[in-house]
Amino acid sequence: MFNKVFSIFSKDIGIDLGTANTLVYVRGKGIVINEPSVVAVNQRTGQILAIGSEAKKMVGRTPSYITATRPLREGVISDFEVTEQMLRYFIEKVHKKHPFIFPRPRMVIGIPCGVTEVEKKAVEDAAREAGAREAYLIEEPMAAAIGARLPVQDAGGNMLIDIGGGTSEAALISLGGIVVSKSLRIAGDKLDEDIIRYAEEEFKMLLGERTAEQIKIGVGSAMEMSEPIEVIMRGRDLVTGLPKEIMIDSNDILKAISVSIRTLVNIVKEAVEETPPELLADIMERGIYLAGGGSLLRNLAELIEIETKIPTKIVDDPLTAVVRGTGIVLEDIDKLREVLVSTEASEILV
Repeated sequence: MFNKVFSIFSKDIGIDLGTANTLVYVRGKGIVINEPSVVAVNQRTGQILAIGSEAKKMVGRTPSYITATRPLREGVISDFEVTEQMLRYFIEKVHKKHPFIFPRPRMVIGIPCGVTEVEKKAVEDAAREAGAREAYLIEEPMAAAIGARLPVQDAGGNMLIDIGGGTSEAALISLGGIVVSKSLRIAGDKLDEDIIRYAEEEFKMLLGERTAEQIKIGVGSAMEMSEPIEVIMRGRDLVTGLPKEIMIDSNDILKAISVSIRTLVNIVKEAVEETPPELLADIMERGIYLAGGGSLLRNLAELIEIETKIPTKIVDDPLTAVVRGTGIVLEDIDKLREVLVSTEASEILV
């Protein structure tokens, strides 16, 4: 009885539960939330002070007893309770027009390929504890391919590379399933770490995470540029402890991230090498598709095309491809049920 009442006011939602950002799709409305996956916690009391955009503003600017952290690491839950609170916050934000009704939505949640049963169950449990009456899981490359409107249920091959904040995944998709997958825990966050380490080693300079990310977005490139883009890098001098700024360019940043980029390109090549010949012919005709925020790194698509000898393109609006895919599944869940991930804990509680 109560579940039926709650379900009338509940809005089915799709979630791209990312290491860096969480996006929420509401059935019939589209994407309504795009906020950082950051939670600020008072360590003295255990109280959650802020979630999402407000918490992101606190990163690197809090007193010692307040920590602004990400409850997901490398695409999987590292802090169950904080993840649950974050999910509850997003659910309540979607349902704020009905503050006196406890929402019980159906949820479709994107997860990385190759996660363990324990990690899958952690996502399901967190969703249910946060208020979901049904929790479905879908692998992120599959969701991104659906969001990009690729014909994933056809007998032909589709190859998609999803480069997020914590993980990069290459997946070959055919007949509604993943035929070949490669997962690498090197993505946007690792590139930021590379830039921080490079600044320390080359310039004896300490950078913050946000500064490194801004530099990556501003001038980062996967290939050497004939006309490099310049930017001022500001941080702390590790020798004097005083503020320091120097001018760097995109080729300097390439030196910092080149090893990670090479590793990323290698997993794409491995996925191509393991592709069955019949499906490889489809890939050579259709091309390789890139999704996720990391795909926007300058010249990455061009580098992959050179290395694989297969046309490579970035999907439309790559940052939202996964959450759009979860939304498409929500809109027609019976038809697309085969693309969902079955787990040992997938008995649905209605």
